[in-house]
Amino acid sequence: MPHITRKWELFPGRNRFCCDGRVMMAPQTGVFYVTVCLIAGTSGLFFAFDCPFLAVHITPAIPVIGGLLFIFVMSALFRTSFSDPGVIPRATLDEAAYIEKQIEVPNNGNSKMYRPPPRTKEVLVKGQPVKLKYCFTCKIFRPPRASHCSLCDNCVERFDHHCPWVGNCVGRRNYRYFYAFIVSLAFLCVFIFACAVTHLIMLTKDDRPFLEAVRISPGSVVVAVICFFSVWSILGLAGFHTYLTTSNQTTNEDIKGSFSIKTGQESFNLYSQGNICGNCFYVLCGPAPPSLIDRRGIVTPEYRAEQERISSDNVITNNKTYGTVKIIQPQSNGTTVQTNPSPDLTGSINNLVSDQHSSQIESINGFHKTCKV
Repeated sequence: MPHITRKWELFPGRNRFCCDGRVMMAPQTGVFYVTVCLIAGTSGLFFAFDCPFLAVHITPAIPVIGGLLFIFVMSALFRTSFSDPGVIPRATLDEAAYIEKQIEVPNNGNSKMYRPPPRTKEVLVKGQPVKLKYCFTCKIFRPPRASHCSLCDNCVERFDHHCPWVGNCVGRRNYRYFYAFIVSLAFLCVFIFACAVTHLIMLTKDDRPFLEAVRISPGSVVVAVICFFSVWSILGLAGFHTYLTTSNQTTNEDIKGSFSIKTGQESFNLYSQGNICGNCFYVLCGPAPPSLIDRRGIVTPEYRAEQERISSDNVITNNKTYGTVKIIQPQSNGTTVQTNPSPDLTGSINNLVSDQHSSQIESINGFHKTCKV
C-alpha cells in the first residue's frame, strides 16, 4: 500500500507532530516531560504513603478526591499540550503576491536604496483604530491580538504566551484548557500538601518523635517539601491568569501594557465584554473556534506542486521580493543589480495551503471587500 503523505509532514512551522498529525506540540518538549514527571511522581507518593492511612483514620473520600483532581489536572495538561493553539495559516503564493502588491511603496527605479513596504495598516474595532502588523514570515497582516511565536515560527490567534511547562503555545484555541490546568493544579497542590502534613502530625500524636514519623512515612516528607516550594508560584500564576480572564486580556498584552495608562490618558480595553462575568464567559465558556490548519489533510499533486513552486521560486512583485532572498533593482545602463534586504525582512518561503480560512483573517488581508473585525 503506498504511503499517504499528509499536510503536517510539509508543515512550514517548527512544531512537532505525533499520531499521524493528531498531536501538535512545540519543538522543545523537555520541560513538558519534567512537568508530567513532577505531577505524576508527587501524586504517586501521595497515593502510596498518605492515602491508605488517611482513608482509614479520617475518611475514604480523601483518595477519591485526590484521584479526581489528578485526572482532571492531567486531562487539562494534555489537552493544552497536544492541541492547535490557534495557528494562522501562512499565505499561499498567490495570496502573498496579492498582499505585497497592495502594500508596495513606489520607488525610483534608478535608486539603489531598498524601501520596504509599510509594516502596518489600520482597521476599526468598536469604532477605534487598531494597527495590524505585517508578518514577513507568514506573509499576512496579523489580526488583532495575534502575534508571531519565534520558537514555533507561527502566527497564533489571541496569542497569550509560549509556555515550555506545557510544551506548546497558549492561544485562542487552548487558553481555556491552560487556565483549567493551572487552577486545578493549585487545588491539587494545596490538597496534597494539607494531607501530607496531616499524616505527619497524626503520626507524632502518640508521643512519637518527628524523626520516627519521617522513618515510617518518608514519602510524606518528600511530598510536603515539593508542594511547599511549588504551591506559591502555582497560586500566583493562577491568580494572575484569573485577573487576565476577568479583564479579557492576554499575558502578551499585559506585558506590553496595551491597555495601561499612557501619556496621561487611560487606554481602555476594546475587547472587554463590559463586566467580569461577561469576560469569564467569553474567554472560558464561549464556542471553541475550529482549527484553521488542515494538518491531517492528504497532500494532492496540486498541493505538492505549489510547495515545490514556493521552494524554487520567490514571491516577486514588480521585480522585487519582500521577506525572501533577493531584490532586483534596474539600473540606468539597462543592467540589474541584486541586493539583499535587511535581516529583519527575511522570512520563510514555505507556506501552508489550507482548506479553511477565517473570514476575519481573509478580510484583514484584503481577500474580501469588507473588513469584519
